[in-house]
Amino acid sequence: METPLRKDQETLLRGVRPNIVQSIRAFRVHDLQETARALGHHFLYANLAHAQSKQDILELIATQFTFPAHFGKNFDALYDCMTDPLHKSGPQPGFIVVLEQIPTTAKFDKEAREQLLDIFRDAADYWSDRKIAFRCFYSFL
Repeated sequence: METPLRKDQETLLRGVRPNIVQSIRAFRVHDLQETARALGHHFLYANLAHAQSKQDILELIATQFTFPAHFGKNFDALYDCMTDPLHKSGPQPGFIVVLEQIPTTAKFDKEAREQLLDIFRDAADYWSDRKIAFRCFYSFL
């Protein structure tokens, strides 16, 4: 019975490159979570609706992704947590990441949003080099 579920979940991601950062569009969070489970991938989810600033974003991501207490709460530290320690902890099965409701506030403007998404694009490239799927889906508030 597991095989049909896996096939259905693979169908959900058909046409989605294995290393990409893209708008969540027609995907539902629950379906992405189920797909991650069926494929044996890590599922990382952060709801950022209550964030107003870069610091808020980093705190919410750190809390919801369960980063270590020593997380530096800056974009460099975010990249580091999404790559190196995971790589050093052993073989990784793949990742499906959801950043839901990224704010569009004056304190987190277009430039800051692009910087945030660039971190995840860089992480996707990092994992691509290691032949590990890293798909990140996002939405704006």
